[in-house]
Amino acid sequence: MARDPMQTWCFAVVVVRLGHRFLLVHERDHGGHWYLPAGRVEPGESFVEAALRETFEESGVRVAIEGILRVEHTPQPLNTARMRVIFVARPVDDRPPRKEPNQDTLGAAWVAIDELDGLSLRGPDVREVLGYVSCGAPVYPLSLLTTEGAPFPRC
Repeated sequence: MARDPMQTWCFAVVVVRLGHRFLLVHERDHGGHWYLPAGRVEPGESFVEAALRETFEESGVRVAIEGILRVEHTPQPLNTARMRVIFVARPVDDRPPRKEPNQDTLGAAWVAIDELDGLSLRGPDVREVLGYVSCGAPVYPLSLLTTEGAPFPRC
């Protein structure tokens, strides 16, 4: 019996670390809370490309992706699902985060974990993810995420 395909919404989430501080964006949507740079993967775009684009659009900070913290796949009602790849990244230069609002966010800032209490966070996952990274969470190689049919590395 044939099954209907499951529509999956794909998102890239980026944990950008600079010493003991992390990059957070002040969201224009979602109640104006603070969150990690994140957004939907657009058609024809890879997860890594989406991570780089979303981080720059939302914060003005260019980053280098260092690895993968986690891949999440959550089935939803009505034959849909959400898939999030959470990346770890570092800034590529000393450019400060954008303070002025744009169409994506109200601004961005470097924030230490002990400063999170002073911010309206989008959810408890922000504190959980940053705490996990700051205590030395494993970061998996980007090679875990590749296109179908890509060659395997030589042993």
